[in-house]
Amino acid sequence: MLSRRMLSREEEAAQGEEKEVRKEDQDRINRFSRLHNREKALQGELQTKQKDKEDLEEISSELELADEDDKIPYKIGDSFFSLPVSEVQERLSTSVEKINDEVTAVEERLSGVRDEMQELKTELYGRFGSSINLEA
Repeated sequence: MLSRRMLSREEEAAQGEEKEVRKEDQDRINRFSRLHNREKALQGELQTKQKDKEDLEEISSELELADEDDKIPYKIGDSFFSLPVSEVQERLSTSVEKINDEVTAVEERLSGVRDEMQELKTELYGRFGSSINLEA
């Protein structure tokens, strides 16, 4: 036995009046799709950079336990060089600062993408209501 759910008046009205998809609507939908893909790529990039940052900070913490006279293998390009602990710490500090800047830049780009996506959602849901689904 099939049961039918009663539709509200708003749902009945929405079903009765389908909105025509104009070129500018399709352009907004396409833009939202591209932004959504960009958001996913930026999230992946951000996770990678945050992991790299954590790794660098962990290595820096480990180096604090090393003797000042020790030589530490440090990779530069494709080669490893034995460097004093102080120089390795200095290079790691520079790398941490650089990765922090990169993380901040990716977070800002991600925020901009999300803001634009929210604007497009507002416009498209305003035009099409529940007949469009922009949730990922």
